Amino acid sequence: MDLYQAVVRPVLFSAIHADPEWLAQQTLRSLSWLDQDPAVAKRWLRSRLDRLYGFSHARLGQTLWGRSFANPIGLAAGFDKDGIAANVWSHFGFGFAEVGTVTLHAQPGNPQPRLFRLPVDRAALNRMGFNNQGAAALAERLTLRTSAFPIGINLGKSKMTPLEDAAADYSGSFRQLKDLGDYFVVNVSSPNTPGLRSLQATDQLEPILAALQQENSAGKPLLIKIAPDLEWDDIAAVVTLAQRYHLSGIIATNTTIRRDGLKTRAIAATGKPVTEEAGGISGAPLRTRSTEVIHFVYQHTKGTLPIIGVGGVFTPEDAWEKIAAGATLVQVYTGWIYEGPGMVRRILQGLLQKLDQQGMTSISEAIGLAHH
Repeated sequence: MDLYQAVVRPVLFSAIHADPEWLAQQTLRSLSWLDQDPAVAKRWLRSRLDRLYGFSHARLGQTLWGRSFANPIGLAAGFDKDGIAANVWSHFGFGFAEVGTVTLHAQPGNPQPRLFRLPVDRAALNRMGFNNQGAAALAERLTLRTSAFPIGINLGKSKMTPLEDAAADYSGSFRQLKDLGDYFVVNVSSPNTPGLRSLQATDQLEPILAALQQENSAGKPLLIKIAPDLEWDDIAAVVTLAQRYHLSGIIATNTTIRRDGLKTRAIAATGKPVTEEAGGISGAPLRTRSTEVIHFVYQHTKGTLPIIGVGGVFTPEDAWEKIAAGATLVQVYTGWIYEGPGMVRRILQGLLQKLDQQGMTSISEAIGLAHH
């Protein structure tokens, strides 16, 4: 157990600082300060972060979609919705980061409170509702990027936009951002925007993908993020459609609306049973299902479509399991909150040990190992 887990996390999670969203906002404000100012002191702080949390080894690097990823561990969408720390995430050891979810129109999201910890389950429940400053604001901010660190952009539908106009909404965001991201994600799987998950149905998804690819003259990598709650036939249909429209990958998976198996009975902040609280569950309860979906997609595509695995990653073993199931890259979010900023370095060190145990020279050799 490191200093964060022994001292810092108990203080942050205490009743005095109980609101997880407030803590996230304060963290982002601090990182934004570190990001924007070139002062000598801040350059020193960034280099200090590199020494504390960075970890580099050539065996962990990959080239994907013509872009270099120093390692396979990335920050998932949802933490840095507006890209205000886009230049900082590499200093915490990440190999890439995904900003957003961003929508065409700025929107406040759902009423607060809307983010809750479930410590007994090592999980979180969120119903944020795509709160963000909008595509134009994100575009303005990302023009200030100063490094080649890979940044993905997660695109969602504005709540005010009718479902039948979703294609124009997604392509409107993409039009403003397409020159500023290294890959783009079509998010039709969040449970927190009314009707959004219905867009995973192929008849509704197809016009969205068609509109985006029509706008995508530069051939930017487009991926789709799917829900863990889909039936196997529905996942297969989405993957087949992704292949038909030449998408570059699948993100498996978003949060789950299932509540079975949770040890938490009630949300402390509201007093309501967890079964009555709307929102998606992330963290450890999602681990097994997200890995099963990765297995399925890898088998369905025979390993031809890159997968970003996300859901319940806390340890090197968790990350390795997803890579062996077929994930090329792995994202973390809830695990990073619970385990602290040193988690990425520990995972990367553990992945190197796994490569040694398997006699492998590169992390790319481990992709889909469980299927061999």
